[in-house]
Amino acid sequence: MAINYTWQVTQMWVLDTNPQTPEFVVQASYSVIGEETSGGNVYTSEIQNTAFFEMNPEQTDFIPYADLTNEIVIGWVQAQLGENGVANYQDSIAGQINSQINPPVTPQQEPLPWA
Repeated sequence: MAINYTWQVTQMWVLDTNPQTPEFVVQASYSVIGEETSGGNVYTSEIQNTAFFEMNPEQTDFIPYADLTNEIVIGWVQAQLGENGVANYQDSIAGQINSQINPPVTPQQEPLPWA
């Protein structure tokens, strides 16, 4: 079965330099959650991080803070990470889930056979 990934903004910080300047998002905390069902069990893994954005008062495609959505801000986060960064998060989560489904074998200490 395939892993379903959910990207979720958990907090945002803004700067408002003056009454005529809109609020600019300068920081967003987010989590990436992976979930897979295998053998009737649900396995999950999560990574949390924070993205930082530069304030640009001359930006022409500004979206008012009240109009922002999770999808818009996650789009900024993923654009900042790039394709490789997004893939690295998902690969890490997939590895953690795979370790839950197929736990690694732990070596056991045994007494020496000649002792």
